[in-house]
Amino acid sequence: MSKITRSTALALLASSPLLCQVTAAPGGAANAVNRDWVRENYTKFEYRVPMRDGVKLFTSVYVPKDVFTDEKTYPMMMQRTGYSVAPYGIEQYRANLGPSDLFAREKFIFVYQDVRGRYMSEGVYELIRPHKPNKGPKDLDESTDTYDTIEWLTKNVPGAVAKVGMWGISQPGFYASAGMIDAHPALVAVSPQAPVTDYYMGDDVYHNGAFMLAHRFAFYMGFRNREGDPEPPKPSIPFQFGSPDGYDFYLEMGSLANANEKYFKNQQPFWNLNIDHTTYDQVWQSRAVWKYLKNIKPAVMMVGGWFDTEDPMGPLRQHSFMEKNSPPATNMLVMGPWNHGGFARGDGDRLGRLNFGSKTSAYYRANIELPFFVHHLKGKGENKFPRAYVFETGRNQWRKFPAWPPAGAKPTTIHLDAKGKLAWQRPGGTGFDEYISDPAKPVPYINGLATRVPNTYMTEDQRFAAARPDVLVYKSEVLERDVTVTGSPLRGRTYWSTSPRCWSAM
Repeated sequence: MSKITRSTALALLASSPLLCQVTAAPGGAANAVNRDWVRENYTKFEYRVPMRDGVKLFTSVYVPKDVFTDEKTYPMMMQRTGYSVAPYGIEQYRANLGPSDLFAREKFIFVYQDVRGRYMSEGVYELIRPHKPNKGPKDLDESTDTYDTIEWLTKNVPGAVAKVGMWGISQPGFYASAGMIDAHPALVAVSPQAPVTDYYMGDDVYHNGAFMLAHRFAFYMGFRNREGDPEPPKPSIPFQFGSPDGYDFYLEMGSLANANEKYFKNQQPFWNLNIDHTTYDQVWQSRAVWKYLKNIKPAVMMVGGWFDTEDPMGPLRQHSFMEKNSPPATNMLVMGPWNHGGFARGDGDRLGRLNFGSKTSAYYRANIELPFFVHHLKGKGENKFPRAYVFETGRNQWRKFPAWPPAGAKPTTIHLDAKGKLAWQRPGGTGFDEYISDPAKPVPYINGLATRVPNTYMTEDQRFAAARPDVLVYKSEVLERDVTVTGSPLRGRTYWSTSPRCWSAM
């Protein structure tokens, strides 16, 4: 039996927000055309860059050809990743360079690196390697690997000037965040995008303690540790669930402990790390990179999506912490109506059932992302970057703010009142509601069949769950004025402002 008191405050999400490498690459024939264009305009190099402990990290570098014909020089755009820098071999070219095709045509030197212990890089991989704030001469972490990489690149890559921009989405976003701690002087602009920030408190694994089972199971089926010496990715066979019904699959699996024996065959330490640490213990706390983002020197553009179910808190938590701890002059938060990495692909005019009235992703890539890096790396354009560049749903408009949350917003508590009501005022008395919670009949999150988590599921109509006896539903009276809800999802506090008659969210 579970109880919930009626005087408990309701934690509103900032806008109903929603495993993998996320890229903006086109597919099919367009992929081939892009690859041919890259080959015609860039020369590829492969390096094994030495770190301070002697370990060498595999690094692919694409240099514009006019460096050799016209003695041109360019700043670098760098991504460090645990998801492979394929294709390997100097005759094999990527079909896309940079955060979007706009960057390849603007021209930079593009750098892609397998992080320590992944694929063609030497060393031992550690999942979200903890940062070491007090280092001795032999200590290393992702911050030192980034520093050593930039130090080598600026001295050895033809045509490179000592200005570097860094970006990454999801796990590569973590490496971007880690890289700007005690940053190399040449690292002048960084954009962690939907970054893994705190695995337990809101990102990927545990959403404030709630284990994201379907996400994590599917991810770790494909994300395995390397065995033996450096080598390119091996061909893999997608996991077969044996049923289109993921709900039944996980019920029949039984205890989470069964997954290791039955499916991972005791060969997936990353899954075990998640299952063995179910509280916010030192293992998770040591991987919370946001705690070390003090006195950051590079310009920062933090990017996230209101509908991101995998890393919804990362950009908000990082931006907030930096603002309170000697932030850089440019510390811009960008939040749009996207799922995980949705800003890097497609037009962004809709997500599932929702229509946002404009091409939000295309707008971001051309009018926010590209100008940020072009200014800080090439000195072009005006240095007028707001503290927050946020898409407001409901009104479907981009808005700029000098601070986040907006100065006019105020903390507000919405209470659970009697008879399933939401109330603006605290109820006069206390009480409780109760329901039977049966682990053998958990509440589904979609009204249909799926073995993997649809990245649009939070835009779906989930009222089907309201008919269940183990789901409590509370609703307000008809609104008499517009209400804008803004702030951070999955936290106990939400900010809102009002104007007449409808809900919107930021």
